[in-house]
Amino acid sequence: MPARVHAILVVRPEGRTPAALHLKRTLAALDAQVRPVDALTIVLCGADAALTELAAASGAEGVITAPVGTPFARATALATPRLTGDAVWLLAQDTAPDPDALQRLAGALELSPSLAISAPKLVKWDDPGEIVSLGISVTRYGRTVELAAGELDQGQHDGDADVLGADVRGLLVRRDTWRALGGLDPALGGADEGLDLCIRARLAADRVSLVPAARIAVAGDGVAAMAKGRRRARRRAFAQRQAELHRRLTYSPAPAVLFHWLSFLPLALWRSVLHLVTKAPHRVMPEWGATLLVMLRPAAVARARRRIRTTRGVGWSRIAPLRITRGEMRLRLDGDGDTTAPVRSELRFFTGGGAWVVLGALAVSAALFSRLLAWPVLGGGGLLPLRATVSQLWEDAGWGLRPLGLDATGPADPFASLVALLGSLSPGDPSRAFVVLWVLALPLAVLGGWFAATRVTESALLRIVVAIAWALAPTFLAALVEGRPAAVLLHLLLPWLFFSASVAHRSWAPAGAASILLVAVLACAPSLAPATVVLWSAGLIVVALVAGRGTARVIWLLIPSAVVFAPLVWTQLRAGNPWGLLADPGLPYAGDEVGADPLGRALLAAGFPTADPGGWSLFTDGGPVWWVGLLAAPLAVLAVLSVLTPRWITASALIVVAATGIATAFAAVGVAVSFDHAEPVALWPGSGLSLAWLAVVCAAAVALDAGVVGRAHALRPIGALVLLLALTVSAVPALTAQTDLAADQARSRLTNGPTSTLPAFVAAEGRGSTAIGTIVLDPRADGLRVDVVWGGSATLGGQSTVLATRTEATPGDRELAEIAADLVTLSSDDAVSRLAARGIGFVLLETAPDGQGEIARGNRLSAGTALDQRDRLDAVGATARGDLWRVTGEVQPRAALGGDDAVIARVIALSALAVLVIALLLAVPTAASRRVARRTPRVVGPTPGAHR
Repeated sequence: MPARVHAILVVRPEGRTPAALHLKRTLAALDAQVRPVDALTIVLCGADAALTELAAASGAEGVITAPVGTPFARATALATPRLTGDAVWLLAQDTAPDPDALQRLAGALELSPSLAISAPKLVKWDDPGEIVSLGISVTRYGRTVELAAGELDQGQHDGDADVLGADVRGLLVRRDTWRALGGLDPALGGADEGLDLCIRARLAADRVSLVPAARIAVAGDGVAAMAKGRRRARRRAFAQRQAELHRRLTYSPAPAVLFHWLSFLPLALWRSVLHLVTKAPHRVMPEWGATLLVMLRPAAVARARRRIRTTRGVGWSRIAPLRITRGEMRLRLDGDGDTTAPVRSELRFFTGGGAWVVLGALAVSAALFSRLLAWPVLGGGGLLPLRATVSQLWEDAGWGLRPLGLDATGPADPFASLVALLGSLSPGDPSRAFVVLWVLALPLAVLGGWFAATRVTESALLRIVVAIAWALAPTFLAALVEGRPAAVLLHLLLPWLFFSASVAHRSWAPAGAASILLVAVLACAPSLAPATVVLWSAGLIVVALVAGRGTARVIWLLIPSAVVFAPLVWTQLRAGNPWGLLADPGLPYAGDEVGADPLGRALLAAGFPTADPGGWSLFTDGGPVWWVGLLAAPLAVLAVLSVLTPRWITASALIVVAATGIATAFAAVGVAVSFDHAEPVALWPGSGLSLAWLAVVCAAAVALDAGVVGRAHALRPIGALVLLLALTVSAVPALTAQTDLAADQARSRLTNGPTSTLPAFVAAEGRGSTAIGTIVLDPRADGLRVDVVWGGSATLGGQSTVLATRTEATPGDRELAEIAADLVTLSSDDAVSRLAARGIGFVLLETAPDGQGEIARGNRLSAGTALDQRDRLDAVGATARGDLWRVTGEVQPRAALGGDDAVIARVIALSALAVLVIALLLAVPTAASRRVARRTPRVVGPTPGAHR
């Protein structure tokens, strides 16, 4: 047994529990040792009156004061010159040894002269039956592995002795070894200090052994412990990665050091991706911080390598048998699952009828919309053709030259990216994608509604009810009939957003998916942004106050949307037009929307966004339709009754969402922020109604599942049947609008095409490029409407809310107006050369719309006469789109994006891509995330008394 043992006790006033309480217990434990310490040196890091008083009364042979931020390694180095005796015992303020701990540790050193370090069993401070640490090893690539942490102490490891290393707390080290090795390495940053010391001792031909019978209780918040808790997860990750990288450079052969150093930055990028995939985004910033710190400290690495080189007596082969093999690591990871944890119920998509109702909706859709399959392009309403190639689709979706206007440069609407994504699914004929979308819309709505229902009920019947009710929503059917692509996509996306966002606080996988879906939802309906902020704020407050965790995941939900919409927000704010941010994307289209009068608001409250509710007025040739709004009464009554059920918390949250959606729809009525030339176009109120409808349908399911109706099992299917019958009746005109061959133009706005908004000659010329433009002239009684279309057609993805919402003429608008006025004025100078210089190769005088008066016809005739007299204009002839002229001679192609604009475009594209990739990596499920998901119920909110 060593003749003298000198204990070094490092104390720092930090941690969740006052350090004085821990220090009192530690000092009492030292006094109670069967084999007492021969000398005690206390290193007091930081000024604290209570700790100073305890240290002074401890009988220590010396008290050293140090700054409060002094780490454990540097504190022990301060005490090293005062060491006396044969061994040094490393302790902190929260390490309370059992009475026989030192006796057993010192006895191990006495029995084996080759033993340099003996390590105790560390147990929990307030629960000695749980092991905190008992031996540490590393993988082949240097990852630290605790061999017994977190296990119940049943003596299962008491026979273990030969290990690679151990926790630094409580180590008993021979003084000669301590001095020869140079003590602890401060460059490790507080992590793996004991492991590193043990490895260096083994390389010096000494032994390291566990002494499981020597137990020391540790609280885990002292100066020698790693940061505990979720709030300090980044700090802990930083220290661990710093130590791992430092050890890699220190232990590597000399020729490999430079290659390791050069690999750190690519490795940090790769590991950042892995952290996102494994749902640990809090490790990304510590990863980069630790990497840069280690790379910028070559002197610390050189000192550590020199210490190993001067003391090394054996090769690294002596270390290899004590490492954790890949097979052992796999067994440890496989054993981490908690088989006793509650497992969520099965999804039952097939056995519960979900798949069959989707197939039924597909059959109904095929019967109702079969005519559309023969159409190459879907037109009418707010629909337009798409670009001919995928590359052009994505070109329209980026920041740069807009495909409309004379010289408009700026951000694309995020909706253009959705259009490009859909068009990319049909690369040979992108416009065909929207034809297929219309045919699949009903089954896709049923599918989304069914999955949304899994968050509110386990009943197979009620899931089907919610799915059908969602597909029969009046706002969805109106969007299909009127040809509103953004509204259709919104309705298809909302249930998936609800499905993921409702559990976003639980794990990163649904949070990542919800953040991507939120970008898509806001791209389809920017008018939902205020409602989104309100609901997000409320959810964040609830999660922070009730759940206590998951706030970072909820905060993340808005970050991708903020990054993606930032260019558009900046452009509109610079233009002094913040209200333009609420404009509906796509072609400005004023359909049969409800008015701001009391009747219109009553229809909105019933869920109908159009003045003709459900299309019943046309369906009955002008018959009374006051009763149509009453068909939504069963749904509304059930939703209100849901707050009286045992699941009133969930129901109340859904009612709040519904109220927010209805308020959004009411606010949108009569508000116009975009223009079709000089005609104002009101916001589509159906966006808010879709949000409200989803919440109301889910609330009705809660009422049927857990309410008064649900208590009588015979009444539940009756209530569900009444609900579905009422909704089916309201949907009959919209569902049959496309099948009525005699009146399809009156009841449905959908048309076969056009494949281009320009004459076929221009479409053929501009199919592969947007470098050549066409100036479109439309003489009206109130003036001349003019626009420029680049390429073969105006397209859905090429529309821009920045252009559609501008309230003041830009310099380009003024120049375009001057050129147009010169073109149609007989006495003006020749303006054709100005067209050619601007890259405009065609002039189209549109056909006069029906119902135009004599003034409009006269204006069109004089414009045509003036164009015929232009020297450099060759008449192509009359077309279905109007009279066409071609600019002869050399036409300068439209200037490509360059200079600062090109840099801005790249930065914006990379920023949006980066944040979406991060969100996608977070959304990718892993085995660990699936295990976590299985331990939580599928239904959101408390479910007392719920019927299954």
